[in-house]
Amino acid sequence: MPEGATEQRPKRKRLLTRKRVLITGGALLAVVLGAGALVGYLTFVRPPANPPAVACADGRPQGADAVVVAAGASMTQGTLGRDWVGDLRAGEGFGDAEFVNAGVNGDTSSGLLRRTDSDIVACRPDAVIVLVGTNDVRDEVPVAEYGEHLAAIVERVRSQTSAQVALMSLPPLGEDLDAEINQRLHAYNDTIRRTAEAAGADYLPLYEEFAERLADGTPRPAYAFGFPTAYLAASEHYLLGRSWDEVARSRGLEYFVDHIHLSDRGGEIVADLAARWLLTQAMA
Repeated sequence: MPEGATEQRPKRKRLLTRKRVLITGGALLAVVLGAGALVGYLTFVRPPANPPAVACADGRPQGADAVVVAAGASMTQGTLGRDWVGDLRAGEGFGDAEFVNAGVNGDTSSGLLRRTDSDIVACRPDAVIVLVGTNDVRDEVPVAEYGEHLAAIVERVRSQTSAQVALMSLPPLGEDLDAEINQRLHAYNDTIRRTAEAAGADYLPLYEEFAERLADGTPRPAYAFGFPTAYLAASEHYLLGRSWDEVARSRGLEYFVDHIHLSDRGGEIVADLAARWLLTQAMA
């Protein structure tokens, strides 16, 4: 055998090995990027179930015994954390009620005010539940400004529709009630209560429901929300198939998966409070 051929065999083998490594690495990278894009879409891009653009494209949904609009931000949209609006939709006692999810990831009170006509009034609802303000607190929007937005939302809905309106107080941010951000939260919740009273809307004590459960002396993790935390929580749910409760427990939490968005248990608190109001007042 020629001497050159003997020398080329190891070289060809090394080239083939390197090529296989590159192909395998490329395939793994594609899988990782694809999985990351999937989580991003499912969590942050896709719309909620039954959004106003679909449900109310032609005005009030036809054939509904009652139309209920839940308006707010990501906690209402329900693609990150428990979808409490979906729980209401699947619940009993509402007949053929139509539940419209007007939650938008990352929204604030000013954002909801801008879309009140298109996302709430256009549906000609019988009942409206508003849960918005967590991002106002995080962004340190002045409390007076937040109150003006909230009052304008209620006024617009009540003047343009016959809907009963309920304002939910904001749940804690994280599960440490003594955290600085939760101390600031109290002023926003006081504003929600006063706005509801002044506007003739109902006040639903969501913060109080959470606080009653959290004030049991159990040590709670410090508030630590951030985009990586939210993204990892979503990845555990959508890629690993873990329930939102399991995601919360993996972080030492009980009611929130990332210190803001709802676990299954947290979502149950919101849905139960909303259902009680609907069944005993708004739809009674």
